[in-house]
Amino acid sequence: MPRFLLSPRWLGLLAFVILFGALTFRLGLWQWHKLEHRIDRNAIIKQHYGADPRPLNDVVPAGGTVDGETQEWTNITVTGSYDASAAASVKFTTRDGAPGVDVVVPLMLDDGTAILVDRGWMKSDNTGQAPDLPAPPNGEVEVVGWLRPNNGAGGQAVRVNDGQIRAISSVGFAESVDYPLRDGYLNVRSETPDAGEQLQPEPDPDLGQGPHFFYALQWWFFGLLGIVGFGWFVRDEIRRPQEPDVHDHTRT
Repeated sequence: MPRFLLSPRWLGLLAFVILFGALTFRLGLWQWHKLEHRIDRNAIIKQHYGADPRPLNDVVPAGGTVDGETQEWTNITVTGSYDASAAASVKFTTRDGAPGVDVVVPLMLDDGTAILVDRGWMKSDNTGQAPDLPAPPNGEVEVVGWLRPNNGAGGQAVRVNDGQIRAISSVGFAESVDYPLRDGYLNVRSETPDAGEQLQPEPDPDLGQGPHFFYALQWWFFGLLGIVGFGWFVRDEIRRPQEPDVHDHTRT
């Protein structure tokens, strides 16, 4: 081994390369695990998409919590009556660049609880003022929709203010009604009977794998680049002509 590698400068550089390689390896694994999680989640969603609608109580009983990992996008059927007086709009939403709102209405169930239903999206000027919302079907209605967990936002974003919210969460919405709300909410696929004014349904979930595969390769490439770069510097140092030691002389 060349003696110069034992100098403090080269030992420090070697330590940096080792730490940098370990870091990039871990970051690559992190992205790879995110890719595996995305693939597993997509498989669950595809399974839900191919299944027949299930009664709400069979999936999430009253008092239960929606499992976002395994239950999101489950096809649900439920019967009740809309509480149109508690309807709210999700402001500042867009579709294909157009401004609008989602229309959220609690659906009253036979057991005295209710579940929030996102009935769909409508065009509206995002001025900050609540628009006039279309009326839901009167009387008993059968709703088929995708089960969704509460949005993770908190504070004023999920509390109803002047008929508007920023994100859908049964926790925040519950402060505006006098009956218990089920956890999560539904994205409508169909209503029976039909409403007079049709709203645009929630788009299908993104089943792509995202950029995680390329991010993992990118981090591992950076780590490999550091190792190769260190080897190149060592090779360059070995091939560089050594200056004579001015203190070294031969006695005659």
